[in-house]
Amino acid sequence: MVYLAPLPTFYRIFKKKSTEGFQSIPYSVALFSAMLMLYYAFLKTNAFMLITINSVGCIIETSFLVMYIIYAPAKPRIYTAKLLVLFNVGVYGVIILSTYLIPNHFLRIKVVGWISVVFSVCVFAAPLSIMRLVIRTRSVEFMSFPLSFCLTLCAVMWFFYGLLVKDLFIAAPNILGFAFGLAQMIMYLMFKNSKKSILPEFSLNQIPNVVAVNDIVASDSQLKTKDTKKSSEAEENQSTESMTNDSRAGDAAAAEPNESIV
Repeated sequence: MVYLAPLPTFYRIFKKKSTEGFQSIPYSVALFSAMLMLYYAFLKTNAFMLITINSVGCIIETSFLVMYIIYAPAKPRIYTAKLLVLFNVGVYGVIILSTYLIPNHFLRIKVVGWISVVFSVCVFAAPLSIMRLVIRTRSVEFMSFPLSFCLTLCAVMWFFYGLLVKDLFIAAPNILGFAFGLAQMIMYLMFKNSKKSILPEFSLNQIPNVVAVNDIVASDSQLKTKDTKKSSEAEENQSTESMTNDSRAGDAAAAEPNESIV
């Protein structure tokens, strides 16, 4: 159920041909944890259940990551590829080689078990990056509730399984897994009905457009006032010129009778 929980998310990615705001960290960490638990199960005896579930997990998580790389933009695609090469190839290979050199078989199992505990906790903590996005945007659009719910149930069941078979390396990480899963579900219930908020950078990008429009309107009004001033000044000049011409014509008419008398 945990491995199949992200199916709605990847159906959405396949339908829209885009990964949108979804991240690949939870799936790459889940693949790494499944690979480690598979190695731990091979070192132990009578661990058929661990081998089967983690083999299925490796196949499913690999399929998800391949689909993510296909539909992701350039930057997330490169980041995911680097993450897979670094952890799932590099670190995993170093762990196998370094633990293989331990001569004591039981000590080797204990070391691999503790490493598996650390990365099993990372599987439960991987969605914390999505929780930060939920807090910033006040939206649970990119949080997968089925994944958080199934992780919580899985943590409870595997805790009791590890307790009953007296395997600390199976029981221990699921205590924190239950706490992380519960926190994610509480956050989902808190923000599921809230409206999607626009991040500050998007609202700030609209300011230059508004300023530009205001500048255009102001410049238009200034040009109009200049035009009206010029037209009024031209009319005043024309009226003064006409008055001057009329006065000159009157003076000339008054001077003509005097000249005839002379």
